[in-house]
Order: sequence, then C-alpha cells, then structure tokens
Amino acid sequence: MKRVKQLGRRRRHLHIRHRLKGTSKRPRVVVFRSNRHIYAQVVDDYEGRVLTGVSSLSPAFRELGVEGDKKAQAAAVGKLLAGELKKRGVARIVFDRAGFKYHGRVKALAEAARKQGLEF
Repeated sequence: MKRVKQLGRRRRHLHIRHRLKGTSKRPRVVVFRSNRHIYAQVVDDYEGRVLTGVSSLSPAFRELGVEGDKKAQAAAVGKLLAGELKKRGVARIVFDRAGFKYHGRVKALAEAARKQGLEF
C-alpha cells in the first residue's frame, strides 16, 4: 500500500514538473515532507542548481527552538525560507508542492512564506 502511494505521488510530481520551471528571477521552491520532517529547497532550473534550502533539520531551525506540532514546524521553515530568499533579493517564486496535497504542513509552509512577503 505504501509503495502505491509513493508511486502515485511521484507520478503527480512529474506531471506538475512539466508545467513549472524556475528561473534565476523567479526560482522554484520544492517542498518535501517525510513523516517527521519537512524540507524546502529553491531551484533554478535553467542553470540546474539549488540556490538554497531550509528544513526542520537545519541549524537555523534548531536555533529558533520551535515547540509544538508539525504544522508549527512547517510554518517556521516557511519563515526561514522567506528570510533566506529576501537576503538573496528574491520576492517572487514558483511553488512546487511535489505531488503532495495542498493542505496541512505543505499549506502551513506556503502561508507562512506568503506572510513574510513572498509572492506566488
């Protein structure tokens, strides 16, 4: 059963990726969630490189000392991501949910990033 779910998410992710492209002016933010952690990385598809990444395992996240449920942790990752992008002068992004439904932790991360000023 788990394998079927993973294959379905992977198929959805590849379908979404055909439409989404990240540039240096408007990079793509890819979100991945596991059972315990959430990850977000910023990708420039034309140059084929990762610009930055933040996760619930990163040192900056641990310095925040976030307590609470996984949604609160996802929101904190979204705030950190927005801060990293502001340092780089990026205000507009393309949001790639990577085949995950837009609810729960993925939605919490996206809304926290929007509150910090990112446009998508």
